[in-house]
Amino acid sequence: MAAQQASEGGRIRVTQIGSPIGRPDYQRANLVGLGLNKLGRSRVWRDSPAVRGRIERVKHLLKVEPVEA
Repeated sequence: MAAQQASEGGRIRVTQIGSPIGRPDYQRANLVGLGLNKLGRSRVWRDSPAVRGRIERVKHLLKVEPVEA
C-alpha cells in the first residue's frame, strides 16, 4: 500500500472493485461512509488519517490511487 499512498494532504481516488454482498455490516457501512455503494463507483477524497482508516478496513474491496493536481 505504500506505493499507492499520496503525500499527506494530497488527494486520492477511491474506486469500489468488490461487492459487499456477504460481508459484515461494518464493511458495508465503511463503503457507504466513503460514498461508495456500487461496483466501479469512484470518489475523490483529501488524503487524511481518517479516510485512510476507513480505507484500511475495506481495502480488499477498493482500488486507491493518487490524483494529480
